Amino acid sequence: MLLYEHPLSSYAQKITIALREKGVPFTAELPECFGTGRDAGPFAAANPRTEVPVLLDGDVTLFESTVILESVEERWPEPPLLPSEPAARAFARLTEDVCDTQSEAVNGGFGEVLWFRRAPGDLAAQLRAQAAQQTAVLQGWLSERLGAATWFGGAGFGWADAAAAPMVNRSVHYGLGPAPGSPLARWHARVSARPAVAATFAEFDAAAARMVDARMVDAADLDTSGGRRREDRDHRLDGMIRSGGIAVVLAGLRDDTIRFSWPSPLADPFTG
Repeated sequence: MLLYEHPLSSYAQKITIALREKGVPFTAELPECFGTGRDAGPFAAANPRTEVPVLLDGDVTLFESTVILESVEERWPEPPLLPSEPAARAFARLTEDVCDTQSEAVNGGFGEVLWFRRAPGDLAAQLRAQAAQQTAVLQGWLSERLGAATWFGGAGFGWADAAAAPMVNRSVHYGLGPAPGSPLARWHARVSARPAVAATFAEFDAAAARMVDARMVDAADLDTSGGRRREDRDHRLDGMIRSGGIAVVLAGLRDDTIRFSWPSPLADPFTG
């Protein structure tokens, strides 16, 4: 079983955590054309969106992290990630959805400033401040859902924990983690100690460290020069504009350093 992924992708981390929790063996592979927008090769054939994660399991090819997670849960039901009670299952799925949309958008926008240098000077400072404020709001929402429980699903690790873990951990990496000693901070310490999560976080840490390596500085230059095209889509675009980063989007359009989701237009609608 092959998993196209990138260790910095929170969506891919969600799947690696789930597979490892269930003891399912898989081979992880970083697609050669990832981030370029090229629509040729086996990765693009498996997912026309050219996004990770993508799971190839025999004759079955799946993309979209929630769909993959649902398939994993159905094919390998033990140990279960979803609780048996309908309301609790809906609670878990709703938590995942907010993490996948709102939390990922804030983290993604901050990463565009920190890792890919898409905003200069005062604009970068403004986007960082917005990310800090919005992260605090989202962590407050997660804290309320966690309450006094050990895990989001109650007594046992589950679906919502697998979805929230990469998002909260990325915020911690950015220096925007929950207040020390808070219930969410204690949860992050617990979840980070689980073998499946610890292995996934170690891969994230190694990849993040490479972002400050000289070679990755060159890679970041590709993202600002057009050698690689960052993808702006749905919630990410919403988050960037909502935070005052419309200039970042306009510069990307001008310099052809961003791309939008599949299907691509026949010609650039902004230049003809």
